[in-house]
Amino acid sequence: MNASIALLEKALPTTAHVHATVAAEHPSAPILGTERAGSGTIVDSTGLILTAHYIVLGADRLTVTLLDGSEVDGKVAARDFATGLAVVQIDAARLPAAKLAASTAVERGDEVFVVASAGASNRRVSNGVVMALETFDAYWEYSLDRAIITTAANPGLSGGGLFDRLGRVVGVASLDLNEIGRAAMAIPVEYFSDHRDELLRHGRRVSRPKRAWIGLYCYNVRDRLVVAGVLPGTPGEQAGLKAGDIVLSVDGEQVHARRTLYRRVWAHRPGDAIECTVFRDDRTRSLTIQAGDAEVFFG
Repeated sequence: MNASIALLEKALPTTAHVHATVAAEHPSAPILGTERAGSGTIVDSTGLILTAHYIVLGADRLTVTLLDGSEVDGKVAARDFATGLAVVQIDAARLPAAKLAASTAVERGDEVFVVASAGASNRRVSNGVVMALETFDAYWEYSLDRAIITTAANPGLSGGGLFDRLGRVVGVASLDLNEIGRAAMAIPVEYFSDHRDELLRHGRRVSRPKRAWIGLYCYNVRDRLVVAGVLPGTPGEQAGLKAGDIVLSVDGEQVHARRTLYRRVWAHRPGDAIECTVFRDDRTRSLTIQAGDAEVFFG
């Protein structure tokens, strides 16, 4: 499918460029910077825009540029740390809005395309197919039970819509993978649509139990789980966790994979004590980590 003119004419007006300004003292600033830009998709004619949450995390000011070049101030209406989605609200009416379809509407091999902002006045499109619908985890404390893996490379800034062959948004392009046959990961749109009322009413998912959080980055080397880094001021740093530590167990249970580590941590709630065993400097060490809350830490 070379995204047809008809499909593009329908999809392009629903796209937006999102610019966020973040205070230097915000905890996310050293990681993501104080000036961020991303893509978004209008999902409601009253001005709701779906995007990736790290673009707007800690934003003091949001500016949204529509396809016609008009700039509008925005505000964060909802964000979901667990799935990585955010909703931006702008003061507008009768905007062209994309139709949504759950990721169950696509299968492996189905043709899809991504529309992304490449600047306030520029939009780009990339075609591909769905490679997989599977679990996904990343090097920070992030995991999805279902993600869309596609060969459609993100043609611009993250946060843009992943559209199916009928021009419906099935996901939000969040991460570049740069693997053979696996160009990008998209967050299924049902993580928003299935919980829309709750997200917009409370600004977050309140029905889901709060998750414990350590504040680490990690990766797998064969069957070993290695700490790549620890965020300053987080429970992990306060407990003495260090880059290079090999995580052996959590609460007495061995861990060999990121997803297993995350699930064991998330079995706890913020404030709980998490017993962790690591290997460092040729010996085993026991650490007690007082679990934190990522939503509170990042405000």
